[in-house]
Order: sequence, then structure tokens, then C-alpha cells
Amino acid sequence: MARPRKPLLSTDRIVETARALVDAEGLAAVSTRRLAAELGVSGPSLYNHFRTKDEILEAVADSVSAQVDLSMFAEGWDARNWRSALHDWAVSYRAALRAHPNVVPVLAHGPGRRPAALRLADAVYGAMVDAGWPAAQATSVGALMRYFVMGSALGSFAGGFVDDVAAYDPADYPHLGEAHRLAGRQELIDERAFEVGLRALLDGLEVRYEEVRRVGG
Repeated sequence: MARPRKPLLSTDRIVETARALVDAEGLAAVSTRRLAAELGVSGPSLYNHFRTKDEILEAVADSVSAQVDLSMFAEGWDARNWRSALHDWAVSYRAALRAHPNVVPVLAHGPGRRPAALRLADAVYGAMVDAGWPAAQATSVGALMRYFVMGSALGSFAGGFVDDVAAYDPADYPHLGEAHRLAGRQELIDERAFEVGLRALLDGLEVRYEEVRRVGG
């Protein structure tokens, strides 16, 4: 009887396995030895696809960037709606990072040579230029949005509090009497804070956009 064939080792399979490992256990869990064991292959076989562990992590990070929706900037988009497009992109960007929070420290280093991350940067920058932002301002808009979204994904504000009323003695923290309730409402508070912050950011950009259009960058 023929022995069942093992799935062929591929770049995609390595990345998917590494991403699942990072999601479950964090960046420190990834090693070539651990990945080889998870994939059921010998360690050296990984080097046919990636030279180092860092290359694998870069590919994992790029696979997360590839999950961000860029359709709002597709050919034929209405540049007059740059604000709503930027809003929808930021929401999708944050959703991708929230789904893979352990990868955020790698993503925070910048796009480097990652294809998906570079396509993302290119799409946002190009869209802002198409909308009428001067090149330097378009770069700043993209950077600002990235700072905001990345920061929102690094950790939970509400998750920083504990469900223990005794931890917030009014004698020491007179305005934190209800802080112990935050931990139980983490998702709601974080989502609300992100949307409030995003709207405020876009309001400010809209004011700046009108100034730029009126007097130049």
C-alpha cells in the first residue's frame, strides 16, 4: 500500500504556519527548529525558501499587510471622497492588526522591502496625491494615519485596568472610582475610542486640506 504523501513544503505553507504560531504564542515562539517540527519536515529544508528566521517573520508581517482592504483606492475611485476612503482603509488596517496583534512590533519597523506593505503605502500616498494633497503633505497624511492605527493596535487602554475596586483608592485616585469596570468592557471602549479618535483626526485633516487648497502646501 502506498504511503500517504506529505503536503509539499511551500513558502505560503511556511508563512501560514509561522503566522499561526505567532498568533498563538508570540514572536519568541518562532524558530526554524520549531517551524520544521510543526511542518513535519527537516530544518534545513526551510532554507530552500527563507535564509533566516527574520526573513520568515518579515513574510509573516507582510501576509498581515496583505489582508488590508485597498479597494477604496482602486482605479476609478472618486478622489473627492478621500476622507471616507481614508476612514474605511484605517478601519480595515486596524482590523488586520487586531486579528494578529503579536505581529505588530514587526510591522511597526516599516514596510522595508515587503511587497504587500509597499503596495499599501503606494495606494494611500497615490490616493492622497490624486485627491489634491501636495506630495509632502500626502506623505505626512500616510505617516500620521499609520501612527494612529498602529498605536491603537499595540495594546488595549481598557485592558490596562484591573477588575479590582481596591486598586483605585479614591484617596489616591479621586477620579478613577469606576476604573475597575473598564476591564470588563474592553472591546466596546477600545472600538469607541478608535472611532472617536479617527473622526477627530479626519476632521483635522479636512481643515488642513482646505488650507492647503486655498494657499498651497
